[in-house]
Amino acid sequence: MPKKGKPEKLKVIELFAGVGGFRLGLEGWCGKSACSQYRMPLRASNEGGYEVVWSNQWEPSTKKQHANEVYENRWPESGHCGEDISTVKTKEIPDHDVLVGGFPCQDYSVATTLKNSKGLKGKKGVLWWEIERIISEKGRKAPKYIFLENVDRLTKSPASQRGRDFAIILASLADLDYAVEWRVINAGDYGMPQRRRRIFIMGYRKGTPEYKRLKGLKSKSDWIELGPVGEAFPIAPLQMTGVQQGDLIGDLAELSQSFNTEKKKALSPFSKAGVMVNRTYWTAKVETMFDEERVTLGDVLQPLKDVPQIFRVEKSDLEKWQYHKGAKRIPKVNKALGYEYIFSEGAMSCPDPLDRPSRTVITGEGGASPSRTKHIIKQGRTWRRLTPIELERLNMFPDNHTELNEVSDGRRAFFMGNALVVGVIERIGTALLESMNEQQVRAKKSAKKEGVS
Repeated sequence: MPKKGKPEKLKVIELFAGVGGFRLGLEGWCGKSACSQYRMPLRASNEGGYEVVWSNQWEPSTKKQHANEVYENRWPESGHCGEDISTVKTKEIPDHDVLVGGFPCQDYSVATTLKNSKGLKGKKGVLWWEIERIISEKGRKAPKYIFLENVDRLTKSPASQRGRDFAIILASLADLDYAVEWRVINAGDYGMPQRRRRIFIMGYRKGTPEYKRLKGLKSKSDWIELGPVGEAFPIAPLQMTGVQQGDLIGDLAELSQSFNTEKKKALSPFSKAGVMVNRTYWTAKVETMFDEERVTLGDVLQPLKDVPQIFRVEKSDLEKWQYHKGAKRIPKVNKALGYEYIFSEGAMSCPDPLDRPSRTVITGEGGASPSRTKHIIKQGRTWRRLTPIELERLNMFPDNHTELNEVSDGRRAFFMGNALVVGVIERIGTALLESMNEQQVRAKKSAKKEGVS
């Protein structure tokens, strides 16, 4: 039972959990807030607002499930499942208020089944359909809120039908009685230490205060500014001429086959931000508004004395790093077709600048070999790579969150390349709680007025 005077926590399940980025953002850690760079207490409205009651992590085609081991080590007493989610029955998953997860970006095409022309079958192994399955099979006990993360190219995939995959996801959620908002957010644009661009999707089930509030808006596109995501990550006022509207027509199989096929090489109709109700969507380009303190790559660095020798770049290797980072024009031959061409690429900063947010951390960040995509910095007179702790800080994780026996530094870097920026989750999670609190206050005031009258 919740303590007297405190609201009951929202029950959360975390799918495709990785090493627990969503959980850290929603629950907080060690009484600290991710967005405050580990120094300030959690905002009162967010403290204790969420409780992860069940989680799942399983990496296909991987013998050693290191991410799963890290998760279990950090939350040993929690209900955690390290099995393939496709083998887990919905009845084994606790009822919950919020479903969260960073699901993989795959081909989401669907087709009618042979046995039943009305049935739909998603492409085998596509984990989106596990989310859809859980929500559908929960029925009346389906989660009130959906909070998902993916790569930003989701709105443009596949190349042959730009935006089709995202359209299928939106239509699926609409058919399950959710209104949806989405936003492509670059964490570095809002003061966080890494320029990591991802799409965040919020779903509000029919009957929730947010759904009712959105349905009541005369101009549904206003929700892009007024909804929880807009509150968490402010944007410049929308120009109504820049808002595009469209409808998602047909069942999922028809949508899969016909979406955006009118013109060859047609652009995706989905912009960086948008909202959808009853399969009608409104979408617009948005401009960031942010004037708070910004955290840079230099701010997260460990003192040089704490950096192990293995992360320091030898003078003999420095030239190789500079070559990989430099501009190139290299004659090459296409072996299959036999023609010659010029491979070219522009120069990258070498070293990476310390006075701005870092570039996106990728899964190949680990290892000592020189690389174009890895970070290399100059601290004083010393050239070096980033440590696992620094990579964790760039995603706003606690120091040594991924440290575990038999987990290599390279694997820890891989985890951070797959992770999300925790501060983004915290901001949106806080905004949702504040929205819910605001709606409760409004409802109480309305009830009082009705009682007086």
